[in-house]
Amino acid sequence: MKATRLRLLPWPGQNGQRTYTLDDSPDGHVARLADRVEAEQIATAQAVMSLSRGILDAGLPVGPTECAHLLKRLTECLGDVLLVAESRGGRLPAPNPLEPEAEGVPEAKS
Repeated sequence: MKATRLRLLPWPGQNGQRTYTLDDSPDGHVARLADRVEAEQIATAQAVMSLSRGILDAGLPVGPTECAHLLKRLTECLGDVLLVAESRGGRLPAPNPLEPEAEGVPEAKS
């Protein structure tokens, strides 16, 4: 019997804990919803990063209120993107130990 894998979802549970779903149906409703949320989180992170770069590149003074707000948003986005990376990494297939690439050794050419 094949072990069931869990997928880490990009939103918290009722008490802020991590939430998971079975990864048996990657085309199911919850998986598709999670994919959309992840895409939105990544797009938001890209927009906030672009905004922060623009502020820094302008070289203008930034007040403490604006700086605190930007830092809060960057921290939120970083947390979201790290969760997406962890979820996607957890769904990668296990490397085949018999393949040279899996060990970081380039394949020999004959």
